[in-house]
Amino acid sequence: MYVNKKTCIITGATSGIGKAAALALAEKGQALVLLGRNKEKSARVCEEIKRKTRNEDANYYVCDLSILQAVRGLASRIKEDYGEIDVLINNAGARFLKHRLTKEGIEMTFATNHMGHFVLTLSLIELLMKSRHGRIINVSSGTHYAGTGVIENILDEKDYDGRKQYANSKLANVLFTYALSEKLKGQGITVNAVDPGGVATNFARNNGLKHWLRHRIYYLIKRQLLTPKQGAETLVLLASSEDVRGITAKYFEDKKEKRSSDISHDKEAQEKLWVNSVAMTGIDILGLLKKPILSSTADCSS
Repeated sequence: MYVNKKTCIITGATSGIGKAAALALAEKGQALVLLGRNKEKSARVCEEIKRKTRNEDANYYVCDLSILQAVRGLASRIKEDYGEIDVLINNAGARFLKHRLTKEGIEMTFATNHMGHFVLTLSLIELLMKSRHGRIINVSSGTHYAGTGVIENILDEKDYDGRKQYANSKLANVLFTYALSEKLKGQGITVNAVDPGGVATNFARNNGLKHWLRHRIYYLIKRQLLTPKQGAETLVLLASSEDVRGITAKYFEDKKEKRSSDISHDKEAQEKLWVNSVAMTGIDILGLLKKPILSSTADCSS
């Protein structure tokens, strides 16, 4: 059973499970806001979705989520264009085996997989609070079980382990989910995390063909390599099903709740990630939560 038309923002929406989720939600009549890094590709995917689903209510914005200043600008534009947001799917992510820093001096995995979504989510909380039943969905990974602690901004290349940093970034997605859900109690917004499984996409292709093939062969051997459409099914469920309304602070895999790693339930780790993220960005939601947000009746189309 699915809810009525909602406005859904999807990061990393131009390929893989992000694109598959966008197509599925468009077919259900939802209004889509696609976020991508490349303007031409974003425009092309947006038109493809309109053509295939006959749903004209699809728009896009271009932003590199690893650049926090750009994310702040993006959030400002969205708030100018939309009166409320019903669903935010934080899907974009990447794996960097070699150490890299953004132009703002933030390690690339940390910036892309956690900090960008932290800034975007908290910047859009007010719009989500204006929805009758706001939903935030953070795409994590089974890799989070290998996470050993709170992700840090590693500045020295000698201290960098790409696989460990990626696992900790996926753990951060779950820690952020639980921490945010706790802080949003009573606000009518649910926050859940998802493991989409091993999906046949171009994910990790940036690390070279050899690494990308090894990633795909691993899941092929386990007979667990999914199509993007299959990988997106849990995202679509959490974004649009009436059956999960009110469910929050959960970890989902294959459309079912599953227990996440023990460390992800550590309250101290959750709070440490939150405090570190606020310190780096200057963004928090505590002030906003002290004042009531009235439901908006404004037209959200753009």
